[in-house]
Amino acid sequence: MKKLFLAFMLMLPLMAVAKGPVDAKYLKGGVPEENGVIVFRKSFSVPGMQKDDIFTTLSSYVKNVVVGPAIHEHRTRIVSDGKTDGTIVAKVEEYMIFKDKFLNLDRTRFIYQLQASVEGDKVKLAISQISYYYNEDQEGKNGETYKGEEWITDSQALNKKGDKIYPSCAKFRIKTIDRVEQIFEDCMDAFEVAATKPATEAPAKKVRKGIVED
Repeated sequence: MKKLFLAFMLMLPLMAVAKGPVDAKYLKGGVPEENGVIVFRKSFSVPGMQKDDIFTTLSSYVKNVVVGPAIHEHRTRIVSDGKTDGTIVAKVEEYMIFKDKFLNLDRTRFIYQLQASVEGDKVKLAISQISYYYNEDQEGKNGETYKGEEWITDSQALNKKGDKIYPSCAKFRIKTIDRVEQIFEDCMDAFEVAATKPATEAPAKKVRKGIVED
């Protein structure tokens, strides 16, 4: 069944790829690998903030912003609260929406591990163990499970030149990169100080202060 579904996906027309030029961040190198395993990393420093305060903010972010809204059935849980070694580990399952229109909901369950640690004034984030549960029925059963390594890596999702995404992989790769980016950005937002410009100059814009990205 899995092979038949994969074959069907590979036969989708080229128009399945997002219209227009594809942003470079979705192309070659967009999904980093370490020894054949997908690992997205992000690190930044919060100068002047005490380590305990950084950990408290980070812990609140993981529990309330990432884990809180996730699907709480079987997979989502805090594996380690980090109180001993400063490293929080969470397994997360959430819905990734591709299309949501009347009588047409296309989504997958997006499953991953988030590791968040504090070293001095530095925050380190890592997302790995990515997989998808797709094409489930209304009861959440009879779907197909795919590992990220067999679906969204450069070798699986891009042509030889690395400048085009195969139609069958496009929505998974693009949405995954976007979601990972959002997780990292939201974490930095938890530490930032908001600033706005007067309405006469420009629309209100959030400016990140007190954070140094690596």
